[in-house]
Amino acid sequence: MRIDLRVPTVGESISEVEIGRWLKNAGDLVDKDETVLVLETDKAAVEIRAPQSGILTEILKPTGDSAAVGEIIARLETSGNGEQKAGAGAPPRNGATAELEAADVPGPEPTAPRSAPARDLAEEISPAAERAEREIRIVEAKERAAQQVQEAEELQDRFEAPAPARRPEPAQAEELRQPPPTEPRRDEAVRMTALRRHIAERLVQAQRSAALLSTFNEIDMTAVTALRRSHGEGFREKHRVKLGLMSFFVRAAVIALQNVREVNAEIRGEEIVYHHYFDIGIAVGGGRALVVPVLRNAERMSFAEIERAIGDFADRARENRLRPEELQGGTFTITNGGVYGSLLSTPIVNPPQSAILGLHAIQERPVARKGRVVIRPMMYVALTYDHRIIDGREAVLFLKQIKNLVEEPARMLLQF
Repeated sequence: MRIDLRVPTVGESISEVEIGRWLKNAGDLVDKDETVLVLETDKAAVEIRAPQSGILTEILKPTGDSAAVGEIIARLETSGNGEQKAGAGAPPRNGATAELEAADVPGPEPTAPRSAPARDLAEEISPAAERAEREIRIVEAKERAAQQVQEAEELQDRFEAPAPARRPEPAQAEELRQPPPTEPRRDEAVRMTALRRHIAERLVQAQRSAALLSTFNEIDMTAVTALRRSHGEGFREKHRVKLGLMSFFVRAAVIALQNVREVNAEIRGEEIVYHHYFDIGIAVGGGRALVVPVLRNAERMSFAEIERAIGDFADRARENRLRPEELQGGTFTITNGGVYGSLLSTPIVNPPQSAILGLHAIQERPVARKGRVVIRPMMYVALTYDHRIIDGREAVLFLKQIKNLVEEPARMLLQF
């Protein structure tokens, strides 16, 4: 039975996909639920699995082609033995090789009958002939000697007054100074994936459609570092997940968003829409690009639930297994360039959101505390925001609230 493999529905707003990579070739055997290909959308990669076991008889859309939702991209045959047989008339390979090798190897050539020994001929030469031959050789030797003497005298006359050596011409000197030729430089053009095109379009859209501005602050991470050191092991034993930094910032962001609602809003036409829920996008490095899965209703999540969800997002992002719906929506985004060593940056807002929080690497730096210089683990943080909806005052207050909450983690529990 033949089964048509069609492009599935992968999202409400997605009508076209790109064939990212075929994992099977035409004629290959596939098992039920085995991944056959990977589709790329403008949001994520989607794996397509075989609905039944059989043979992938035909691939209609090669890698790099675009296909509409519902379009047939391949055919699967579930009946028949599925083995590709060699043609009946084809001779055995080994036999053909053996015949060719035998025919091509030349046999020994017949040897010609050997002539009589040279000494037999020498015995037949008369003594008179030998004397005549010696006299001829003597005369020839004298003539050669006289010619060599004459050539030697001519060479001596030539080298007694040598001509002055010629200086190299300027062009020749320039050639000597030129460096050896280098290997030719080359360029390589690679077609952008659907995800990369989408990222490019979104970044340009953000720059053109919003009035972006950034504000900065720094956070003393001493309290969080000490809390993780003292309670990290117990947290892991109870919840089976590591206590990271992101859960502190997610919790702090939710509280700050509740207090400064403009940061959790967006512009739609001539209206400002304030969200009374908190869907926090978390930027994670994927197998192909940076992606932003969303923590739905983050205000209801505990520290352990946040850490567990972020860990799951990161694992599946590396394997390109995030679902498109997990990458949609979001009212606010947090990105952590510190995992790559970044000390300071200005992140770009993810439209239609109005702000994004950028975290950076923790560095031990000298800071002043009560008139004394001490070494503390410090982190720079940045808030990029849409100035059309968020004033500078609200942006600074929002970022300072996050600073205060992270520097005193107990306030997150007491919410003051």
